[in-house]
Amino acid sequence: MDFDLPQYLKDLLAEMDAFIEAEIKPLEREHMQYFDHRREHARTDWDNGGVPRREWEELLAEMRRRADRAGWLRYGLPSRFGGRDGSNLDMAVIREHLAAKGLGLHNDLQDESSIVGNFPTVIMMDRFGTEEQKKEWIEPLITGERGLAFGLTEPNHGSDATWLETRAVRDGDSWIINGAKRFNTGVHRATHDLVFARTSGEPGQAHGITAFLVPIDSPGFTIPYYWWTFNMPTDHAEVELKDVRVPADAVLGEVDRGLEVGQTFLHENRIRQAASSLGAAQYCINRAVEYAKQRVVFGKPLAVNQAVQWPLVELQTEAQMVRLLVRYAATELDRNHHMEVSDKVSMANYRANRLVCEAADRAMQIFGGVGYSRHEPFEHIYRHHRRYRITEGAEEIQIRRVAQRLFGFGRR
Repeated sequence: MDFDLPQYLKDLLAEMDAFIEAEIKPLEREHMQYFDHRREHARTDWDNGGVPRREWEELLAEMRRRADRAGWLRYGLPSRFGGRDGSNLDMAVIREHLAAKGLGLHNDLQDESSIVGNFPTVIMMDRFGTEEQKKEWIEPLITGERGLAFGLTEPNHGSDATWLETRAVRDGDSWIINGAKRFNTGVHRATHDLVFARTSGEPGQAHGITAFLVPIDSPGFTIPYYWWTFNMPTDHAEVELKDVRVPADAVLGEVDRGLEVGQTFLHENRIRQAASSLGAAQYCINRAVEYAKQRVVFGKPLAVNQAVQWPLVELQTEAQMVRLLVRYAATELDRNHHMEVSDKVSMANYRANRLVCEAADRAMQIFGGVGYSRHEPFEHIYRHHRRYRITEGAEEIQIRRVAQRLFGFGRR
């Protein structure tokens, strides 16, 4: 078994680094307020619900336009959409590599925005959309002309999605939706919200939930406020739907089988997000090792102390194990239907997200007071990635998914 990266991926990463230095770093240097100690303040529109400032998101959009022109943004998409048919393994390696370079415009933590795009909504549309929906949606989703938020979590229901209380009922050729959504990510800039609602069945049943493409300017669709979070700016809205009417062609996928749409989103997103967490963890480890070798205390380098060495050795060992797990899960995802390998994806995701939190915390400790300050990126990395131990499916739910396979209970 060969664990070396294939040559084409090594060449790809070198080309990517050259593009970043030539096209992205100069743009980043023009807007350093978004990347140094001012980053949280500069990015956040504090007087407008705490959402991202328009100027900040315009900078991210310019980064994506440059990446698209250079042929990087769509790398992981099928060639029929202008992509390069990049595999899940390719994307895992790329995402880790970019995150391991540290904070920067090339791979910002805001919505996992990167020169190599993560497009779970495009994959959802390709798998479940009608031909008319694909023509209408896919290219605008890639270019940003349309935005699709994700409305699954509710005020009383998070991981227990089969118990959601939002309801949709037929009314002639339309559906009428009533309910509420919480932490409805991306609504602030979206044109539509992918709203999951029960259309039949009983609470607790997976069958009977449908996914709807709901225009956010629909009468009865309101955003009362945004949740201010550990890592700002926020794009997590509270959403209320009161007699929101949508046409029959607003259904994505099959009626009553909407959770299949949601699972596709989660599995495609989880493996790539895990790779980003792994890369960010490796960045923290590398920086801590470098600092420990340079910092002199009591007349000798900090690195000679076993109290410094051993925690970093443990983290580096864990990083290597997680790296193999992420790449294995990505390879299995390329070979099999995503539901067949959901346990492997869950393993990779929850372990990677724990690792990055531990690595950022250890880096802060080794850097001391400077590490705790916002002049180093560790607090930002910690605050951002801590969310993924909850929002990618709480790690307890992902562990339970692994247990389902291991012990043979529940839905397989």
